[in-house]
Amino acid sequence: MTAIRLAGSPAEVAAAYAVRADVFVTEQGVPPELELDELDGSADHFVAYDGELPVGAGRLVVEDPGFEGADPALGEVGHLGRLAVRPQARGTGLGVALVQAIEARAAQRGLRVVALSAQTQALGFYQRLGYTAYGPEFDDAGLPHRWMTRVLGRGPSL
Repeated sequence: MTAIRLAGSPAEVAAAYAVRADVFVTEQGVPPELELDELDGSADHFVAYDGELPVGAGRLVVEDPGFEGADPALGEVGHLGRLAVRPQARGTGLGVALVQAIEARAAQRGLRVVALSAQTQALGFYQRLGYTAYGPEFDDAGLPHRWMTRVLGRGPSL
Protein backbone atom coordinates (compact mmCIF):
# COMPACT_ATOMS: atom_id res chain seq x y z
CA MET A 1 0.00 0.00 0.00
CA THR A 2 1.34 3.39 -1.02
CA ALA A 3 1.00 6.39 1.28
CA ILE A 4 1.56 10.00 0.23
CA ARG A 5 2.67 12.42 2.91
CA LEU A 6 3.40 16.10 3.08
CA ALA A 7 7.03 16.12 4.20
CA GLY A 8 7.06 17.18 7.84
CA SER A 9 10.68 16.58 8.73
CA PRO A 10 14.14 17.07 7.23
CA ALA A 11 14.35 13.29 6.73
CA GLU A 12 11.17 13.29 4.63
CA VAL A 13 12.41 16.23 2.54
CA ALA A 14 15.67 14.32 2.04
CA ALA A 15 13.63 11.30 0.90
CA ALA A 16 11.89 13.50 -1.70
CA TYR A 17 15.25 14.79 -2.89
CA ALA A 18 16.57 11.21 -3.18
CA VAL A 19 13.64 10.17 -5.39
CA ARG A 20 14.14 13.26 -7.55
CA ALA A 21 17.88 12.58 -7.87
CA ASP A 22 17.23 8.99 -8.97
CA VAL A 23 14.69 10.00 -11.61
CA PHE A 24 16.01 13.32 -12.89
CA VAL A 25 19.78 13.09 -12.40
CA THR A 26 20.52 9.37 -12.72
CA GLU A 27 17.79 8.30 -15.14
CA GLN A 28 17.24 11.44 -17.25
CA GLY A 29 20.70 12.99 -17.09
CA VAL A 30 19.73 16.35 -15.54
CA PRO A 31 22.87 18.02 -14.15
CA PRO A 32 22.83 17.66 -10.35
CA GLU A 33 23.41 21.39 -9.84
CA LEU A 34 20.14 22.11 -11.68
CA GLU A 35 17.94 19.58 -9.91
CA LEU A 36 17.81 21.31 -6.52
CA ASP A 37 16.99 25.00 -6.78
CA GLU A 38 16.11 28.14 -4.83
CA LEU A 39 12.40 27.19 -4.79
CA ASP A 40 13.00 24.09 -2.67
CA GLY A 41 13.37 26.15 0.50
CA SER A 42 9.84 27.56 0.29
CA ALA A 43 8.12 24.51 -1.23
CA ASP A 44 5.68 22.04 0.26
CA HIS A 45 7.32 18.69 -0.47
CA PHE A 46 5.40 15.44 -0.92
CA VAL A 47 6.76 11.92 -0.62
CA ALA A 48 5.06 8.69 -1.64
CA TYR A 49 6.07 5.58 0.25
CA ASP A 50 5.65 1.91 -0.58
CA GLY A 51 5.95 0.64 2.96
CA GLU A 52 9.02 2.52 4.18
CA LEU A 53 10.58 2.90 0.72
CA PRO A 54 10.20 6.36 -0.89
CA VAL A 55 8.99 5.77 -4.47
CA GLY A 56 7.57 9.15 -5.53
CA ALA A 57 7.91 12.86 -4.88
CA GLY A 58 6.64 16.26 -5.93
CA ARG A 59 6.47 19.81 -4.68
CA LEU A 60 4.16 22.81 -4.54
CA VAL A 61 5.45 26.39 -4.62
CA VAL A 62 3.15 29.40 -4.25
CA GLU A 63 3.88 31.94 -7.01
CA ASP A 64 2.69 35.49 -7.64
CA PRO A 65 -0.53 36.18 -9.59
CA GLY A 66 0.03 35.90 -13.33
CA PHE A 67 2.91 33.43 -12.93
CA GLU A 68 3.94 32.12 -16.37
CA GLY A 69 0.87 33.53 -18.08
CA ALA A 70 -1.80 32.36 -15.62
CA ASP A 71 -4.83 34.64 -15.35
CA PRO A 72 -3.83 37.25 -12.73
CA ALA A 73 -7.48 37.57 -11.71
CA LEU A 74 -7.23 34.07 -10.24
CA GLY A 75 -4.67 35.22 -7.66
CA GLU A 76 -1.58 33.38 -6.54
CA VAL A 77 -0.62 30.28 -8.52
CA GLY A 78 0.27 26.84 -7.25
CA HIS A 79 3.40 25.77 -9.12
CA LEU A 80 3.44 21.98 -9.22
CA GLY A 81 6.93 20.72 -9.89
CA ARG A 82 9.56 18.05 -9.60
CA LEU A 83 6.99 15.25 -9.93
CA ALA A 84 9.00 12.03 -9.96
CA VAL A 85 8.09 8.36 -9.67
CA ARG A 86 10.72 5.63 -9.42
CA PRO A 87 10.50 2.96 -12.17
CA GLN A 88 9.15 0.21 -9.91
CA ALA A 89 6.09 2.35 -9.02
CA ARG A 90 5.23 3.57 -12.52
CA GLY A 91 1.94 2.47 -14.03
CA THR A 92 0.34 2.06 -10.60
CA GLY A 93 -1.58 5.34 -10.50
CA LEU A 94 0.96 6.87 -8.13
CA GLY A 95 1.67 9.84 -10.41
CA VAL A 96 -2.05 10.67 -10.53
CA ALA A 97 -2.29 10.34 -6.74
CA LEU A 98 0.69 12.67 -6.26
CA VAL A 99 -0.85 15.30 -8.57
CA GLN A 100 -4.13 15.02 -6.66
CA ALA A 101 -2.35 15.42 -3.31
CA ILE A 102 -0.51 18.50 -4.55
CA GLU A 103 -3.72 19.98 -5.99
CA ALA A 104 -5.52 19.32 -2.70
CA ARG A 105 -2.75 21.15 -0.84
CA ALA A 106 -3.01 24.04 -3.32
CA ALA A 107 -6.76 24.27 -2.69
CA GLN A 108 -6.17 24.04 1.07
CA ARG A 109 -3.82 27.02 0.74
CA GLY A 110 -6.57 28.97 -1.06
CA LEU A 111 -5.11 28.70 -4.55
CA ARG A 112 -7.45 28.47 -7.53
CA VAL A 113 -5.01 27.62 -10.32
CA VAL A 114 -2.07 25.26 -10.72
CA ALA A 115 0.67 25.66 -13.33
CA LEU A 116 3.51 23.31 -14.24
CA SER A 117 6.22 22.88 -16.82
CA ALA A 118 5.79 19.41 -18.25
CA GLN A 119 8.35 17.40 -20.11
CA THR A 120 6.82 17.03 -23.56
CA GLN A 121 6.79 13.24 -23.21
CA ALA A 122 4.43 13.71 -20.20
CA LEU A 123 1.94 16.11 -21.85
CA GLY A 124 -0.67 13.37 -22.33
CA PHE A 125 -0.48 12.38 -18.66
CA TYR A 126 -1.25 15.93 -17.52
CA GLN A 127 -3.88 16.50 -20.23
CA ARG A 128 -5.80 13.47 -18.91
CA LEU A 129 -5.82 15.23 -15.52
CA GLY A 130 -7.36 18.38 -17.00
CA TYR A 131 -4.25 20.46 -17.70
CA THR A 132 -3.99 22.56 -20.86
CA ALA A 133 -0.67 23.19 -22.60
CA TYR A 134 0.16 26.68 -23.83
CA GLY A 135 3.07 28.60 -25.26
CA PRO A 136 6.02 27.28 -27.22
CA GLU A 137 8.19 24.32 -26.33
CA PHE A 138 11.29 25.30 -24.34
CA ASP A 139 14.42 23.65 -22.99
CA ASP A 140 14.74 23.03 -19.27
CA ALA A 141 17.87 21.19 -18.12
CA GLY A 142 18.34 19.73 -21.61
CA LEU A 143 14.79 18.34 -21.86
CA PRO A 144 11.91 19.76 -23.95
CA HIS A 145 9.05 21.21 -21.87
CA ARG A 146 5.78 23.13 -22.24
CA TRP A 147 3.83 25.15 -19.70
CA MET A 148 0.46 23.78 -18.63
CA THR A 149 -2.26 25.09 -16.35
CA ARG A 150 -5.45 23.91 -14.70
CA VAL A 151 -8.08 25.87 -12.82
CA LEU A 152 -8.95 23.80 -9.74
CA GLY A 153 -12.51 22.57 -9.69
CA ARG A 154 -12.68 22.45 -13.52
CA GLY A 155 -12.02 19.40 -15.63
CA PRO A 156 -10.92 15.97 -14.54
CA SER A 157 -8.48 15.17 -11.82
CA LEU A 158 -9.09 11.47 -11.96
